[in-house]
Amino acid sequence: MKNGFPNQNFIDCCLVCGPNCVCCIRASGACVEFDGNLVLDDVSFSVGRGVLSALVGPNAGGKSTLFNAIAGIQEIVHGSIYVNGMSPKDSRGSISYIPQRENVNWRFSLTAEEVVNLGLVKNTSMFGFSKKKSKMVESALERVNMLQDKNQLISEMSGGQRQRVFIARALCQQANILLLDEAFSGVDVASQFGLIDTLRDLKDEGKTIIIATHDLNTLADRFDEVICLNRHVCAQGPPATTFTPEVLEELYGSHPGMFYEHSLGHHHD
Repeated sequence: MKNGFPNQNFIDCCLVCGPNCVCCIRASGACVEFDGNLVLDDVSFSVGRGVLSALVGPNAGGKSTLFNAIAGIQEIVHGSIYVNGMSPKDSRGSISYIPQRENVNWRFSLTAEEVVNLGLVKNTSMFGFSKKKSKMVESALERVNMLQDKNQLISEMSGGQRQRVFIARALCQQANILLLDEAFSGVDVASQFGLIDTLRDLKDEGKTIIIATHDLNTLADRFDEVICLNRHVCAQGPPATTFTPEVLEELYGSHPGMFYEHSLGHHHD
């Protein structure tokens, strides 16, 4: 047993609900090999509907890889991940993934309104603005307090403004799951709190939101739960009770011995 997570023997059974799962996301013994490295090992967790979660762990701990696996971008080699009861690839329309800012080309000449409009592409056959689509875009921008900046170029915006625009795009996608990778990177503290308040409003409406970060700083109490990840899930639960000294040591300390039985192509059976 790892910090309360029993070995599931790869039976597709939710850790929270049991066999009659109503969670948006559940993983059981998921393993990922990427570029010749075992980057996720025996990952098991569940996230319910209408929950704001922080995925916390060190750099190179596998947070982005886990997001890629949930979004159906990265294959898992062992275990399972289900999103809304389906495989990640079959659930792509229900997920909006906002990657790290380093992975976005900020030099493209698009306004906030045009970026948000891209969220409508999967739901329409024509690109461009109609009155109905324009109303949806403006409504989404208004929800994140960016309507007044709809004509501003995304390349000229602050980190917090860019994150709000991408959240507005996610609203137009009508996704019920939002994955934000290092959403606080390059965002000042005041904007971080504003961003969290916006996301809490969305989760109160039933959205499931996970933010990956290597450091929560003063924001921990704003989340419903934290998922501690360092190649495997060290712990999951409310922030106030989850960050024990033992979990923090496992999360940020060096523990190569924990994986002595695990290597490429060799996993638990």
